[in-house]
Amino acid sequence: MAGERQETELLVVGAGPGGYAAAIKAAQNGVETTLADRDAVGGTCLNYGCIPSKALLTATGRLEAMRNAERMGIQATASADTEAMVAWKDEVVDGLTNGIGGLCRANGVSIREGHVTFVDETTGIIDGPDGERELSFDAAIVATGSRPITVPNFEFDGERILDSRGMLSVSEVPDRLLVIGAGYIGMELSTVFARLGADVTVIEMLDEALAAYDDDLSRPVVKQLRSLGVSFRFGEAALDWRENGDDITVFTETEGGEMNEYQGDRALVAVGRAPVTDGLGLDALGLSTTERGFIETDERGATDVANVYAVGDVAGEPMLAHKATHEGLVAAETIAGMDTATAEQPVPAVVFTDPEIGTVGRTEQEAIDAGYNPVVGEFPFTASGRALTRNATDGFVRLVGDAATGEILGCQMVGEEVAELLGEVGVAMRGGLTLDELAGTVHAHPTLSEAVMEAAADALDEAVHI
Repeated sequence: MAGERQETELLVVGAGPGGYAAAIKAAQNGVETTLADRDAVGGTCLNYGCIPSKALLTATGRLEAMRNAERMGIQATASADTEAMVAWKDEVVDGLTNGIGGLCRANGVSIREGHVTFVDETTGIIDGPDGERELSFDAAIVATGSRPITVPNFEFDGERILDSRGMLSVSEVPDRLLVIGAGYIGMELSTVFARLGADVTVIEMLDEALAAYDDDLSRPVVKQLRSLGVSFRFGEAALDWRENGDDITVFTETEGGEMNEYQGDRALVAVGRAPVTDGLGLDALGLSTTERGFIETDERGATDVANVYAVGDVAGEPMLAHKATHEGLVAAETIAGMDTATAEQPVPAVVFTDPEIGTVGRTEQEAIDAGYNPVVGEFPFTASGRALTRNATDGFVRLVGDAATGEILGCQMVGEEVAELLGEVGVAMRGGLTLDELAGTVHAHPTLSEAVMEAAADALDEAVHI
């Protein structure tokens, strides 16, 4: 039985990057806002994904850099205190979580802990530590995020078979780690644990790692992982596993029917994520989902129900925190009665491996498929003075433009810290700058960002450094 009925103008369900950003923006614009989540503020990204994984990638990256500094004339020995490293990671996460909670409260957002079930298009029940509370609302934003996809026979048990959240919490490095899935999560965590000394074997049913990216982007990542001792077993599907005392055995099958076995201490299953829409009572709202479980929305996040919006992972690909934040802001401003600009945004994507992969906009083939006559410029980091002084020359920056107008259509890059270069290209695309204008912009020397300028010049056949 629900408790005392309460009211709010806006109910935001889910406190991840899309939900908390929407709640804060709505409250800033005078909308009485309630933010509800059954877990911690910040969602998967902040608590169990993006932030903790990047903290561990940074820490282990410094460890690896010290081990390989001999070429620069530095003699050093380095080891990792994994327990202390995890504790530092947790401090980073806690600081950000507390900060976001403080921002919500400072802007007048009411935070409720509990699971939300919709009763109808204006009523929800929050089932929290203090029991059930009925809450009526004028508008709602569904921002419930996503969860790891399970593989048949590999249900997560928190001990032997782990998802990314479980792997990011381990305080002891497994001697042998089996990673099922060679997408970005699998590759990032393979990097972390290989640097920490684990014997990592990656099992992937496709014929390549990071299949969403071009071969010339993923190849340097696989090469670096192999240099760390990571083994890849492509074209094999994980079928089942068995516990053998202190070990586990994972059984796989190739497309041709060949059966293989791999021993390890733990298995990380990282084969993708699925939207969380079950248990919300979407039927009571009059909402349905696509075959993949997504809620369909328009460019403002509006669903087929007039007062209900959806943002972030539940609203479709790409499942990225920054895309969720942008959608949350747009939906909140729309609810607040603002005429929010809804021009198509170039959404960048990054894989934080070693080296990093960064993309935004169209590839050359996608530009052709869209009817453009593309020109392509590329600049290798082997020709970058800054990359040479950092001893990090793997990779390149590639720009795709329209031959007729010079419009920048997209960018693909791979290299050390290329994630920090993507913003410039995104601004250029959003602002309608041309290849000529980007190539003609003076960049500081020596910097990695010069590679963007040089790639633009190469697309125009005006490069002087390659």
